[in-house]
Amino acid sequence: MKRNTIQRSLTLEAVQKLKNHPTADEVYEEISAEHPTISKGTVYRNLNQLADSGEIRKMEIPSCPDHFDHCCHEHYHIRCLKCGRVFDIDMDYISDLEKSVKNAYGFAIKGYDLVFKGICPDCSQALENRADADAKDSVNNKEKEKCE
Repeated sequence: MKRNTIQRSLTLEAVQKLKNHPTADEVYEEISAEHPTISKGTVYRNLNQLADSGEIRKMEIPSCPDHFDHCCHEHYHIRCLKCGRVFDIDMDYISDLEKSVKNAYGFAIKGYDLVFKGICPDCSQALENRADADAKDSVNNKEKEKCE
């Protein structure tokens, strides 16, 4: 059993406070703002220890840094393809989904992380605003060409 150090407590509190599935760097930034002497290595080590002990959940997302979740019950996530933020999805958890695998190529399945992909509302709005601005610029440029 790992002892509960101040650094471990600070790390757990930061993940619980952020509540946004932060990366290790985001947790480090949160802690170092008030405790500038803490090292990145200490934060990373404590995040992994907290995940190993089941106090937080480590989410391994392909082609992305690991994210950490303060909510440890079984649930699904969605990641924005534009900004990379991760959100919880409100849907029923499908227990024993791994039993539906037809051919595991000899693997003994020990778990899984199911992460949906999409565009979050903030990024969708930003894309719409950019498209509107581009359309206005196009119209303005055509008007200028007519006048020249």
